[in-house]
Amino acid sequence: MHGPLSPEQARANLERQGKSLAAFCREHDLNRNLVSDLLNGRKKGRRGESHRAAVLLGIKDGVVTQ
Repeated sequence: MHGPLSPEQARANLERQGKSLAAFCREHDLNRNLVSDLLNGRKKGRRGESHRAAVLLGIKDGVVTQ
């Protein structure tokens, strides 16, 4: 099993899928600025919505509950 992705790898993964950051955010009902902050290293994704976004991006191991 692979570890978490780096923010650069997560961004490249979105590009490989042909998915914009905005489309990813709409698909998962996430705040675009929050996701951008995660990918640029300004947030760590420790709790709440940022944790959920980090797990969905693959930059953090964790569990997302609905």
